[in-house]
Amino acid sequence: MDREKVIVIDFGGQYNQLVARRVRECNVYCEIYSYRTPLDEIKAMKPAGIILTGGPNSVYEEGAATCSRELFELGVPVLGLCYGAQLMMHVLGGEVKRADDREYGKTKTYYDVSSLLFKGIGGADAQNAGDGMEPSMTVWMSHFDYISRMAEGFVAVAHTDNCPVAACENRSAGLYAIQFHPEVLHTEYGKEILYNFVRGICNCAGTWRMDSFVETQIKAIREKVGDGKVLCALSGGVDSSVAAVLLSKAIGKQLTCVFVDHGLLRKNEGDEVEAVFGPEGPYELNFIRVNAASRYYEKLSGVTEPEKKRKIIGEEFIRVFEEEAKKIGAVDYLVQGTIYPDVVESGLGGESAVIKSHHNVGGLPEHVDFKEIIEPLRDLFKDEVRRAGLELGIPEYLVFRQPFPGPGLGIRIIGDITGEKVRIVQDADAIYREEIAKAAEEWKKSAGIAGAEGLAPEATPQQRYEYYQGQNPEWMPDQYFAALSNMRSVGVMGDERTYDYAVVLRAVRTVDFMTAEACDIPWEVLQKVMSRIINEVRGVNRVIYDLTSKPPGTIEME
Repeated sequence: MDREKVIVIDFGGQYNQLVARRVRECNVYCEIYSYRTPLDEIKAMKPAGIILTGGPNSVYEEGAATCSRELFELGVPVLGLCYGAQLMMHVLGGEVKRADDREYGKTKTYYDVSSLLFKGIGGADAQNAGDGMEPSMTVWMSHFDYISRMAEGFVAVAHTDNCPVAACENRSAGLYAIQFHPEVLHTEYGKEILYNFVRGICNCAGTWRMDSFVETQIKAIREKVGDGKVLCALSGGVDSSVAAVLLSKAIGKQLTCVFVDHGLLRKNEGDEVEAVFGPEGPYELNFIRVNAASRYYEKLSGVTEPEKKRKIIGEEFIRVFEEEAKKIGAVDYLVQGTIYPDVVESGLGGESAVIKSHHNVGGLPEHVDFKEIIEPLRDLFKDEVRRAGLELGIPEYLVFRQPFPGPGLGIRIIGDITGEKVRIVQDADAIYREEIAKAAEEWKKSAGIAGAEGLAPEATPQQRYEYYQGQNPEWMPDQYFAALSNMRSVGVMGDERTYDYAVVLRAVRTVDFMTAEACDIPWEVLQKVMSRIINEVRGVNRVIYDLTSKPPGTIEME
């Protein structure tokens, strides 16, 4: 596909996906590649710009991830971030040394407004600062090493009290280096700095938009499939729903959507999915529901290791589809709702270690009985999938539905899986979601928010997306669920001793699902949830709230 593209070269750090996501917020397409990618392949991509991200080691250590000098001589603007900045200096003849003290966290940084990186940031006062008046901003630092001597041709354009080169540039060569992390929300003006690089320095036009993506994908799917038959893996979640509607727009009745109810869904979810996509629903889809709960429970019996659970669920996922394909007749393609974070976290993009295998990526068995697997959303982050859904005309209540992992409750139940445990977590989760929704509605009423009627009928999909994103209280989580721990503890209920399970409540705020922070849900809401779960869910006598951010944790429990 011929489109302007910035590539992120990953040296093994934790923020590569977030950098790519921030670039896409500038309406510029971005992909992640390992530093091991041959230079000829990078040239063939014809990138508009290159961004070098973090690494776990020091650039001067033996065996540290590196790149060739030729990378900086392609005539393409290059931006080094943190490790990438130090590597740029190291490779080009500068010097990087160990700092006396690690600089970590929010740091006051002084910057030169004449640099293209800082163009327009800080407001009029900063941009009009006179001689000797250096404007400042707060940035996120995380480094043991520092640039002690810049490579020839570079000048410093930012510094802190402890870091003499917080940013530097060789404008004539199109090379820029930043010691701090502009991609994280902790950095003031971070998005503007990246925008200045990709839109200003790289001269990208910003043509990466969901309307053009949807149109292009529909055309590409029609060309690929021809008159072939296609099976779509439909879970009812956001990703697979968007994929299903996208395919139905492209090929109509050539598509059969198969919904595998593996018995690991949220309470009543199987019936809800059928109500939306089945024969009585609004979409013209060939819909098949496969009730496979007993089959999954048997395969998962006694299995406690999360990666093994994922692999088993992935294996069964494919086998069920192979069986359905045989019933239908010759089927050429299988469609899945895989999205970009699934790909990268499964170790199939960039250099970072495998975080977890996704049931429809890293969990795929080696042999699959289809000509090819089609993944039309493979290039998209979660919020881009939602925008694509609105472009396709999918109702808001489906587009903004709570994310749900493919392995379902299989990874929200710690330890082995039984029907009884599934019942416990389904009931607890239903109570949790009900009380959160109720509290959000009460907040809207008290705040005088109009709801859907406040949205103009002629609003564009992008305007609709932004409107619905702004309809909730500040504490409203982007993802929340109840999970079941494998901890049992003593409790007292009705003057009797109990020995039951602990339910874990999880709720996070996130933009891109690459990083996340725990939600500050009102205490009275959590108290209500706790009280109802303990009183209404048999087998539970304790409720715990998970405060862990991502990183170091993941959003899901396993």
